[in-house]
Amino acid sequence: MNQPAENQSAEGAVSLAQSSPTLGTFRERDGALEWSGRQETVRVEPWGPDAVRVRARLGGPVLEALPGALLDEPPSTSYTVKIEGGQGQLTVGALTVCVSAEGQLRFVRTADGTDILAEGRAHFWWPGARLYTPTGNGHHRLEQRFAAYEGEKLYGLGQHQHGLFDQKGAVLDLVQRNAEVSVPVLVSSRGYTFLWNNPAIGRVELAGNGTRWVADSARQLDYWITAGTPADGQRRYSAVTGRTPMLPAWAAGFWQCKLRYRTQDELLGVAREYRRRGLPLSAIVCDFFHWTHLGDWKFDPAEWPDPAAMRRELAELGVKLVVSVWPSVSPLSENHHLMEQRGYFIGTEYGPMAHADWPDKEVASTVQVAFYDATNPQARDFLWSRVKDNYLDPYGITAFWLDACEPELKPGFQENLRYHGGPGLEVGNLYPRENARTFYEGLLAAGESEVVTLNRSAWAGSQRYGAALWSGDIGTDFATLRRQIAAGLNTALSGIPWWNTDIGGFHGGDPDDPAYREVMVRWFQFGTLSPLMRLHGFRDPGMPLGPDMTGGPNEVWSYGEEAGAILEKYLRLRERLKPYVLKVMREAHEEGLPVLRPLFLEFPDDPAAWPVDDAYLFGPDLLVAPVLTAGATARTAYLPAGSFWTDAWTGETYEGGSAVTVEAPLDRIPLFLRDGARLPVAE
Repeated sequence: MNQPAENQSAEGAVSLAQSSPTLGTFRERDGALEWSGRQETVRVEPWGPDAVRVRARLGGPVLEALPGALLDEPPSTSYTVKIEGGQGQLTVGALTVCVSAEGQLRFVRTADGTDILAEGRAHFWWPGARLYTPTGNGHHRLEQRFAAYEGEKLYGLGQHQHGLFDQKGAVLDLVQRNAEVSVPVLVSSRGYTFLWNNPAIGRVELAGNGTRWVADSARQLDYWITAGTPADGQRRYSAVTGRTPMLPAWAAGFWQCKLRYRTQDELLGVAREYRRRGLPLSAIVCDFFHWTHLGDWKFDPAEWPDPAAMRRELAELGVKLVVSVWPSVSPLSENHHLMEQRGYFIGTEYGPMAHADWPDKEVASTVQVAFYDATNPQARDFLWSRVKDNYLDPYGITAFWLDACEPELKPGFQENLRYHGGPGLEVGNLYPRENARTFYEGLLAAGESEVVTLNRSAWAGSQRYGAALWSGDIGTDFATLRRQIAAGLNTALSGIPWWNTDIGGFHGGDPDDPAYREVMVRWFQFGTLSPLMRLHGFRDPGMPLGPDMTGGPNEVWSYGEEAGAILEKYLRLRERLKPYVLKVMREAHEEGLPVLRPLFLEFPDDPAAWPVDDAYLFGPDLLVAPVLTAGATARTAYLPAGSFWTDAWTGETYEGGSAVTVEAPLDRIPLFLRDGARLPVAE
């Protein structure tokens, strides 16, 4: 039943200075609270325990089935709706949403009525908290404004290379780029977790005078919010966007990779050498240019003459083969003509279909390559059919590296792109998640129960498709290593528990340089205590980009006797910790808790834990304090209050609530065990 709002709200009389003092109409509809006024509809509905989804649209009722991160059906939960006194109110557990007569929203704690977040008007006259600027054909540039709060700390938003952990004060583009991964999830120190449920290109501004979310062109506003501790937020968020599968045991071990092993003999020689040296090796990666042509998605027999024998020998060595699959298709590919005719490529509004210049075999220069449209179910099925016929069925290859899946367009003008799922500006951020979906659904349909893909980009919900994220093509110095801590922690808080870096960084690094060897050792230690442990990089001396390229050596014995002995020590540490890694991975699978944990996730009541951006918890029981500066032989680390901590190397015990300084010679990363936990750190 519709109920008009009264002239007087709980917040006082409507201001005549505002652009339109017209009061809206409330109604309860299909278990949701709706407000309508000034041609706008705002719908607030329960969406899991302690959580609501908010959608708003100008010009009609809210639209269903638009692209987003949320699963189709929310978890069942109890709620109440109340419309009285010129106000609307919906309560779901610990969260209550109050809607004023003018349609302005406040999110409060049910227990005491205090605000956790509230919409904020841009100006007393115009615009309000929500702004719709037409871009044509029913689309708008959308803005959603919230109030700012002194002392609030904000985390998440995917993976970025700015080095910030607390991102209050930052302005971030919502767009996918190499090493910059947009996952629009915020975790607040005020006790809420927030999802901008919109894959549109845009930005978020976390300013001192307000927070503003912007979609450059979309059809309606859509977001989700839950109240509770950061750990509660991770559980709630993963329940409504999908939890990660259970990580296979092999993936918890050590992955060997470089740019690039050019032949079957070269790759097998590395795996055999690990076995000869008695070193643990779980996976080895066959990188790009192993194909006949880009987009053929099959081995070049000139360099990989017997993939079946290669895969069998690796399996006998206990090593998983991971193969690189790119989403781009050369005009020389046997698949290009058919895919073009069937409309399986990303389209453009103006100009040619090609989206990037890239080298290919049998040509002296680059060619213009297209990208398959991962938002098109038929295109996904086609690509998977090629992967199945050329990798899975003949050779039993089930693990794939999904590189350049932003996708890496040149130039990246989203305004000119046309996807099956919608205009580029409206759905552009969705691509990497749908690309991972291709392999997840394909492998399950083929009867495979384990899915792991290594992705250079992701969006909200990627985790439900077995997508692991790595931090992209980054530098090879201590400053870059330092930035990966914040990048990894914010990724973890964005709902993606499977994460790693190129150990040692990507762009360069001389294996014979003592300074770089120190970087490698410290990075390798950090990689050992990362969710996935993978050694990769384009080491000096490199070669120009092309089908014949390779980089310098990048195996653990490539860095000299002293460094090599330390790397071997940490390989064995990772092997000893695998049961613990898999235990923590099960928590991610069953509860949605990340593997990398900021200190405040386990210790939200310790104010000193919130700003710590150079250390983390690996699971609940192991505090890791990586060494992040050249020449350091000691490390100061904060140990959270409420627990006691034992130095995993020396056995010395400390009371939490203060910082301690411990020795950190080159072969030691400071590690602390929580409350007497027993883990096989020391040999």
